[in-house]
Amino acid sequence: MELKEIGKDLYDIDTWLDEGLGKEGSAEREKNREKAWEEYNAQILLEARKNAHLTQAELAKRIGADKGYISRIERGLTVPSVATLYKIAAAMGLTVELRPL
Repeated sequence: MELKEIGKDLYDIDTWLDEGLGKEGSAEREKNREKAWEEYNAQILLEARKNAHLTQAELAKRIGADKGYISRIERGLTVPSVATLYKIAAAMGLTVELRPL
């Protein structure tokens, strides 16, 4: 993917995004948006675990899982269920808050 220059120091970002992620509103773009959210949430959990000074093995033990499962979550390969997300948060001394936008 290469940015198309449309003027001096002006680039067509919409076309660049469409080429790389799929056109806005398409199934491909939605799939890429969903994957981005999964990776973003995985990064939040990784940072929270590190801030809690826990290893993957320690966190896994606290929630009754194995270290590999925590690793897959933190790499964005596995999305935990809501129940497991609550267990993970509690094991790190955190809460999950749902609130209106």
